[in-house]
Amino acid sequence: MELNNVIFIDNLPKLDLHGYDCGYANIKINEFIKDNIIMKNEIISIIHGVGTGKIKEQTHKTLKHNKNVIDYKLFYNNVGTTIVKLNIK
Repeated sequence: MELNNVIFIDNLPKLDLHGYDCGYANIKINEFIKDNIIMKNEIISIIHGVGTGKIKEQTHKTLKHNKNVIDYKLFYNNVGTTIVKLNIK
């Protein structure tokens, strides 16, 4: 499945980063990715919120450097959420 085809995210595994600082968010994102690869979940969502944008920046930076991430983008219907495609093979 491609990220452009994702319409509903309610049934996707999600990580909510509200209340986290950048360092802890980085750790939780990498753990979440690792867990979902084990569970063979190809598409996941990460809720970072809008706020100041610091957690969104940290999220995208972490995803960019994670070798298990194929693609990611802001969810078109909620800019406080990023959807991620994982390499589960």
